[in-house]
Amino acid sequence: MSRSLVRYIIRRTGYSVLIVAGVVFFTFVLFNLCSGDPAAAVLGKNARAEEIEALRRELGGDLPLLFGRRCRTEAFPAWRGNAPSVLLRRNFPADEGVAVIDCLKSGRSELPVGRDTREIRFSAPPGDKVVGVEVFRLQKSPFNSQFLLAVREILTLDFGRTVTTREKIGDIFKRSIGPSLALMLPIFFGELSLGVALALVATAFRNRWPDRLLVLLSVAGISLSYLTAIILGQWFLGYYLELFPLWGFGSIRDFGLPVTIGILCGVGTNVRFFRTVFSDELRREYLRTAVAKGASPARVYGYHLLRNGAIQIITRAGASLPFLFTGSLLLESFFGIPGLGFAGVDALYNSDIQLLKALVVLSAFLFVVINLLTDLAYAWADPRIRLE
Repeated sequence: MSRSLVRYIIRRTGYSVLIVAGVVFFTFVLFNLCSGDPAAAVLGKNARAEEIEALRRELGGDLPLLFGRRCRTEAFPAWRGNAPSVLLRRNFPADEGVAVIDCLKSGRSELPVGRDTREIRFSAPPGDKVVGVEVFRLQKSPFNSQFLLAVREILTLDFGRTVTTREKIGDIFKRSIGPSLALMLPIFFGELSLGVALALVATAFRNRWPDRLLVLLSVAGISLSYLTAIILGQWFLGYYLELFPLWGFGSIRDFGLPVTIGILCGVGTNVRFFRTVFSDELRREYLRTAVAKGASPARVYGYHLLRNGAIQIITRAGASLPFLFTGSLLLESFFGIPGLGFAGVDALYNSDIQLLKALVVLSAFLFVVINLLTDLAYAWADPRIRLE
């Protein structure tokens, strides 16, 4: 391995780390600021205060966002109003002290509360009223926050447990990665190889009926959505003709229908793209010279055309591979394949924030790794490309 290649890999790895860090930050903003309280969303409105407290502390939702010692608690109810005095009763026995911030019209004051305190009574000074009361649990270190917890999850690759089933997220990944790869890899290689082969046929018979027929079928395939193709495939090929099973994951035969649908939905775009690339490449001087010297069609199309179109093929493959995960969401859900897509849809239905965060970070990691491998493949396909 040359020094320039090593320097390039190190530099691109540094860029990839920055990209993943940006994804982690925006994921933190979306899931911690915009999604609300996951404990209340999972447990519902009728959950007891101690249940919400326990789940929120386990998920780290009670911690301050970036920095601070005040943690959210359900030990005492929050109060909003406009009264000269307030009486709050503890929701459940607490194991540590809390601090109460009393909001007055004229300012804010702090009232410490012991762990054995069962009631809090606060009266405003004469002429003033209590606007609201907020209760917080004090922690020792101000650096224990939700953001640092998210960073630790990424560095240690330990995303904890799911909110609904309490299963370790790492175990879900280990169990689901196999079915997802068994579905995604045949679709990827099938639509790529079939798209290149049909594009070569369309280019060889350009402006004749095979070319027009392939273009027509490609446009029809592009216009057909994944959802429509799945429903039609299950009804006609699975239910009516009984060629494939409709649901399950246990044998190779179970992958026949979803892989077929995935290839048919993606091959049309590849045929149109590669046909344009090959048609433009045929106008180059070196190919016209090869034809004029009597080179056989197999050498013209199978060697020169493919070799010089390798950059575009690698670009298309590298761009489409990360998005196969989006297609697998529908395929795995409709065919009962227990992969990452199935787990993602299930987490979305159950508001499982922990699993969704882990899937977003995993998708970002796969994206930057595939982009790095794509750039390295450029130098392998064309030695004239310098990795700088």
